Amino acid sequence: MKYKNEIVTVKLNDPRLKPIPDELLEGLTKQELIVLLRGEQALRSLMETLLVTAEESIFKFEGQFFRIRRTLYGSRSEKSKKEKPQVKPEKKEAGPIKPRSKTKRLPSERYPDAKIIQEHITAENDPDCKACNSKMVDSGMQEVTEYVTMIPKEAVIVRQYRHKYRCTSCHGDIKTAPAAPRLIPGSSYGDEIIIDATLSKYCDLIPMERYTSILARQGSITIPPQSLIAATIRLAQIYKPIYKEIERQTTENRVLLADETPHRMLEGDEKKNLYLWGFIGGSSAFYRCCDTRSGDVAFDIISQSKCEVLLSDVYSGYKKAVRVAHETRIKENRPTVATAYCNSHARRDFKLSDESLVPEAQVMIDLYRKIYMLEATTKGKSHPEILAIRSEMLPFFENMKEHALVCKNKFSSKSSLGKAFEYFFKYYNELTYFLTDPEVPIDNNATERLLRSPVIGRKTWYGNHSKRGAETAAIHFTLVQSCHLAGVNPRLYYRLARDWILKGDPILTPLEYAKSQKKPPN
Repeated sequence: MKYKNEIVTVKLNDPRLKPIPDELLEGLTKQELIVLLRGEQALRSLMETLLVTAEESIFKFEGQFFRIRRTLYGSRSEKSKKEKPQVKPEKKEAGPIKPRSKTKRLPSERYPDAKIIQEHITAENDPDCKACNSKMVDSGMQEVTEYVTMIPKEAVIVRQYRHKYRCTSCHGDIKTAPAAPRLIPGSSYGDEIIIDATLSKYCDLIPMERYTSILARQGSITIPPQSLIAATIRLAQIYKPIYKEIERQTTENRVLLADETPHRMLEGDEKKNLYLWGFIGGSSAFYRCCDTRSGDVAFDIISQSKCEVLLSDVYSGYKKAVRVAHETRIKENRPTVATAYCNSHARRDFKLSDESLVPEAQVMIDLYRKIYMLEATTKGKSHPEILAIRSEMLPFFENMKEHALVCKNKFSSKSSLGKAFEYFFKYYNELTYFLTDPEVPIDNNATERLLRSPVIGRKTWYGNHSKRGAETAAIHFTLVQSCHLAGVNPRLYYRLARDWILKGDPILTPLEYAKSQKKPPN
């Protein structure tokens, strides 16, 4: 405490902090009482300052503690636990036991698309008749049994003999039978192993070194992983026109979802981190790998698209992209771009707080639970039906806004809970934008799921060794995830794409192929 140009150190057990007896106070002069009062005021001011600082530190460390504890021991899912109704089940009278079905479905009936290998089992020696001891013969009748097995994956060498033809009349010409068409002519690897290695890495997320080790353990030859990596890069360049068409189809949608994640560079570039950007439009998605997290990337996508609504998190890069695109489109007399924010991000900080100790957060969580329950009923509904259901959410959002207004000043602005209330209140309009547009999702979880495979891949094979490798990852991840969104088997699609390319047929994107396979309604 500083008083009369003098620094005074006061400890909690200092005797000067003890109450002054009444008889001593009565003996003090007026001037001495004034000095005592000023000292008390200065001390109280100091203690209030220390108390505010301590409370802010407590909120800050308490939020970090809850977040770390939740990360270590809590559930990985953000779904709330379902409340069980406290109703005693009625005792039911024991009814007759249903007999088990005498017929059992065969594996071929359960899995109609599986390949079937037929085997005929005969006796080594003709059996003897139990009645007359005569030799028995095959009656032509059969008892059929089925079981599921697996044929181990094996790398084999195909040796082709291309026959040469000569002229028997003049002996002036020799012609060789043309080689079978392949994606990479002259390569040491066939199309099947290149496609299998590519999808094992970018679909099943198996590092190439582990893939070649698996082949070796199954009795195959030991293949250098680097040569297969080079083949996946060549395949990406061959399939690049499909990637471009998927990007075009995605940006044709009026609603775009966007997110990004770091993409590590082990070598081959000055920057250690690139960024993998993911965009979803309708049932189509694509990735783009860039050396910056600047909003220029998002602006480049938006400026070339028909996007009218961008759903993302509250990242300044998206704000800049939307602002610049808005100004540019006004000059070009094009539809402007609106901003919608992810409700999952708004809910996340409330979920990360300790619900039992912070009832203010539980209020927001309970209201969000009701909102998401209503949103679940919109699946498969028409646009007017979706808007009607979402109109029922508005009162919940208004209650949350009033609650956030009260609570945002109740908690320290440095605590996670204080930031959560401030976030919700500040971006209320963007968080509720989806209520008036049936094409806009309630959150950006679809894009986060889109980036899950690259993030897991980043942890398993650590990163890329060149920019060409980063571009390869963007192309293959785009094709694989587009197959997932369209409900197409990536391994089937990669083989179909190869056949289309080799035959010169029109190439379909995964979404176009899925639509072509749907049977028209009767």
